[in-house]
Amino acid sequence: MTTLGRESSWEGVRAAVGGLGVSGFAAADTLQHLGADVVVLEDGDDDALREKATLLEMLGVEVRLGPGSTAVFPDGIDLFVTSPGWAPTTPLLAEAAARAIPVWGEVELAWRLRGDTPAPWLAVTGTNGKTSTVQMVESILRAEGLNALAVGNVGTPVLEAVMNPEPFDVLAVELSSYQLHWSQSISAEASVVLNLAPDHIDWHGGFDAYTADKARIYDRTRLACVYNVEDPATEHMVEEAEVVEGCRAIGFTLGIPAPGMIGLVDDAIADRAFIAGRISNAAELGSIHDLGDAPAPHMVANALAAAALARAHGVSPRAVRDGLRGFRPDAHRIAEVAVTDGVRWVDDSKATNAHAARASLQSFDSVVWVAGGLAKGASFDDLVLATRDRLRAVVLIGTDRALIAEALARHAPDVPVVVVDTGETDPMDRVVEVAASLAQQGDTVLLAPGCASMDQFRNYAARGDSFAAAVHRLRDRS
Repeated sequence: MTTLGRESSWEGVRAAVGGLGVSGFAAADTLQHLGADVVVLEDGDDDALREKATLLEMLGVEVRLGPGSTAVFPDGIDLFVTSPGWAPTTPLLAEAAARAIPVWGEVELAWRLRGDTPAPWLAVTGTNGKTSTVQMVESILRAEGLNALAVGNVGTPVLEAVMNPEPFDVLAVELSSYQLHWSQSISAEASVVLNLAPDHIDWHGGFDAYTADKARIYDRTRLACVYNVEDPATEHMVEEAEVVEGCRAIGFTLGIPAPGMIGLVDDAIADRAFIAGRISNAAELGSIHDLGDAPAPHMVANALAAAALARAHGVSPRAVRDGLRGFRPDAHRIAEVAVTDGVRWVDDSKATNAHAARASLQSFDSVVWVAGGLAKGASFDDLVLATRDRLRAVVLIGTDRALIAEALARHAPDVPVVVVDTGETDPMDRVVEVAASLAQQGDTVLLAPGCASMDQFRNYAARGDSFAAAVHRLRDRS
């Protein structure tokens, strides 16, 4: 089973696919196309899932949909491909392990199906900044004239890209800790852990386990393991990794780079890693102003990491500069919504953990902070300690708002805190009304929740859209 790949015969292989999200659908569709006998298990049941199930059933895939569908382990299973959201303690996965049935994630499956002349992977993980970084990498690679694509959590499933009949030159692959947990054989050309902070502790069972899964991205890396100089844990991961002989450790830093690093000299992005004579010289790759007039420090760090990965692949300094100039961040990532009466309203709904919220808050001097949701086992003490001098006031929403309120009471007791509890209804109109009453001219009202959204919203994008709509309604009433 462990040798199965694109050129192998999948006839007679019975595969179970756990979950019918984007990655589950891609896995089921691909495995059926290869000739495997596929059964999909999904406890959910809504219109979108039923539509996917119908499409797969038309192809000959067995789909077990609705409550109780994951209660019984299917007979005769040779391989289990799991949804990245299923924790290792999920009963079906525990049973697969007990039966010595291989459990792969969709990314592991994709790696094994790459074919004879595969596109190399530039792999990105970290607690925050993954999506922005792979999109920067894609932009840089395309500026070099390469047929490149950002894949993974960023949108296009890795499997879809790997199985594309028109092969790519190189893939920028965003990998979550969930996906890395189920990966055993990925060997990236270059890889990076952008940063590390507690997140998804409930899924992994502890910070050490979360850290270990993040570190898996470096294993078997072939050319460059890129680490964050300002986050020593990432360098330690590189030191402990089992890499391909000849692989180099490359640092990125917001300071002046030492040899073997990419960093900043004044506002210039300086490469002392991928040039001849790097002991005494540096190559200029562009400027931080290629990212905009006043880019946030964490966006600059992401750009340095992206530059390192792309340079490991061999792109020119010009492509780094042009790629960063052409990059545009996704919606809901420090996106200005409006300015009303001298108050700036900013949507950073994608800041779904404390580490991301801290970086967001540190981008502004005086903030009315909108926070709360599902904390995923995180603590907020370090965040509050690091940002309390920037807080004009705080507006709290969501299931775990008390955790943030308690951290504020311990470390910033003089900061006004207002809890908005609208029950099952969308809280944003009330949030915006309260925030407007607290903000003063020159302040920023910042939606950087530090929490996941699913207690009150479909996803972080829906949360950000609701915030923006409420701000526009406020502005129109003014």
